[in-house]
Amino acid sequence: MEIAYSAKPWINTIARIGLTAKGIVYSLIGILAFMAAFEIAGQRNEESDRSGVFELVKDWPAGKPILALIALGLICYAIWRGVQTFANYGTEEKKWTQKIRYLFSGITYLSIALSAISLLLYNSSDSGDQNQYWAAELMSKPFGEWLLGLGALVVAAIGIYQVWYGLSEKYRKHVQGMRLHSSVSAYLLRSGKIGYVARGVVWLIISFLLLRSALHTNAKEAGGTGKAFQFIESSTYGSFILGALGLGLLAYGIFNFIRARYERFG
Repeated sequence: MEIAYSAKPWINTIARIGLTAKGIVYSLIGILAFMAAFEIAGQRNEESDRSGVFELVKDWPAGKPILALIALGLICYAIWRGVQTFANYGTEEKKWTQKIRYLFSGITYLSIALSAISLLLYNSSDSGDQNQYWAAELMSKPFGEWLLGLGALVVAAIGIYQVWYGLSEKYRKHVQGMRLHSSVSAYLLRSGKIGYVARGVVWLIISFLLLRSALHTNAKEAGGTGKAFQFIESSTYGSFILGALGLGLLAYGIFNFIRARYERFG
């Protein structure tokens, strides 16, 4: 049963804070991926995931307070997704598939926020690849390879959905209510399309790595964003593909910034 909320101002506030933090994370991942593609400033693929972003921010002047604010923003994003999952506000009735997507998104970004907090409190961001860790844990259980393979298919479904969401411009609803100038709106639509497709491609590569790990019964073949970037760069024209993907993730970050500034939430 959904809970009714009428406190729209606080929903708007946490959504804007959350989207801003999400935009910062994706923008930095995109920039680091582009730098790694062309070996700018010695940047490496394995340092271009979220852990690498948090390490980078922590080393900035006043980096720890900034990282704390990013973690707080990601917690706000998780709370907003929780509200979207369980609360009934606005006029649009949410489907159960939409609720599951919101819940999964909230849990994901809460875990990312906890990773940033861990780095702040214990100087540890779980720098080991978490996908490899969970792949090893699953494969130590009965039918673990099958469970990991099933997880890989779920991740692939998320990736396909992201690509479809971008190409079909389903995100257009976020832009139409902003009442922006037509040229700005067109730019925002393009950045959204590029961003969602780039994000979907990363999910699909991660799913491939998980599936390969399950088939070979080797947890070390699994991997997260950094491992996906390594896989891309090792392919033909990999540096150019990774560079384009980095720009796509930067576009997704910018898309989140503009949503945070102009969109109304509830």
